[in-house]
Amino acid sequence: MEIVLNRLTKVFVTKNKQETRAVDNLDIVIPSGKLVGLLGPSGCGKTTTLFMIAGLHKPTSGRILFGNEDVTKLTADKRGIGLVFQNYALYPHMTVRQNIMFPLENLKVDYDEAVARVHEMAKLVGIEDQLDKKPGELSGGQQQRVAIARALVKKPRVLLLDEPLSNLDARLRLQTREEIKRIQRETGITTIFVTHDQEEAMSISDEIVVMEKGVLQQRDKPQEVYYNPENLFVAKFLGSPAINVLRGEIKQNKLYINGEYFADKKAKDGQYEVGMRPENFKVSESGVSVKVVDVDIIGRDTIIRFQLGDQTARALVDSETVESIKNIKLAIKDEKILLFDIETGKVVKTK
Repeated sequence: MEIVLNRLTKVFVTKNKQETRAVDNLDIVIPSGKLVGLLGPSGCGKTTTLFMIAGLHKPTSGRILFGNEDVTKLTADKRGIGLVFQNYALYPHMTVRQNIMFPLENLKVDYDEAVARVHEMAKLVGIEDQLDKKPGELSGGQQQRVAIARALVKKPRVLLLDEPLSNLDARLRLQTREEIKRIQRETGITTIFVTHDQEEAMSISDEIVVMEKGVLQQRDKPQEVYYNPENLFVAKFLGSPAINVLRGEIKQNKLYINGEYFADKKAKDGQYEVGMRPENFKVSESGVSVKVVDVDIIGRDTIIRFQLGDQTARALVDSETVESIKNIKLAIKDEKILLFDIETGKVVKTK
């Protein structure tokens, strides 16, 4: 089921008549059968967008289409959606079986068919051996699977997930996001996944939609957005450790930082914000001399913090190359350096 958001806008008005534009003229087409991640910081409008798709918020303007059907004015129960919240929202006094079957009872589905669907969904999400337990007897990951099964048992046209992994610990988050991806692939249901966690979005999504202050910043395949951000916000939001952003200058196709030559870069002469991801550096005798001010070893990663003139940056390097070293040389390929317009923050296309 393709989902089309056409100039979708949501303005909240307080009792004092103050307006907050939570979503601003959002134009997105979500392809049928794909898992799309809505990604951005708190307050960016991603959950508001999801709730408008679900029918829980009424748009101020714009349209929502499921396929060729305009569902903008339909109530939530008429849209054929499955919705999973971050807090699971399971009934504690019911068994897992009863929780999953509950939506079918409301729809007055034949009992035998309902039982068959419950077992089908329980098997799909891997909890067929937990059907007689109460939610309180399950782990957080198992409870979230019950919530997903309950959303899918209605055979919805669209599955909507609102930060479904936020309440899980790190191990369960990894396991559950892998399960969500598997379930989506097996069912082929169009799925929208809201998260502020860029690692989750990039690992699970076919495409990601990055939002800020209600405005679409970029939408593409995860790796494309990561390697080719359209603006400085996207570049800074994606990546761990975060991208280095330094002030630099281009003179005659050469990049200078703090007045020191750094690399060749074909672009118009002038001042730029220079973006360089930590993992793109390498220790090299042909590189630029930098002063190492700190070394952090986090598992398999070694992150050095270094000074380039009076500016500080980070690089991911081989731990053996920086042990007991205070001054090293770092190099980075020209094509791995991003230039951003200082005024607009937009990426500058280099020659």
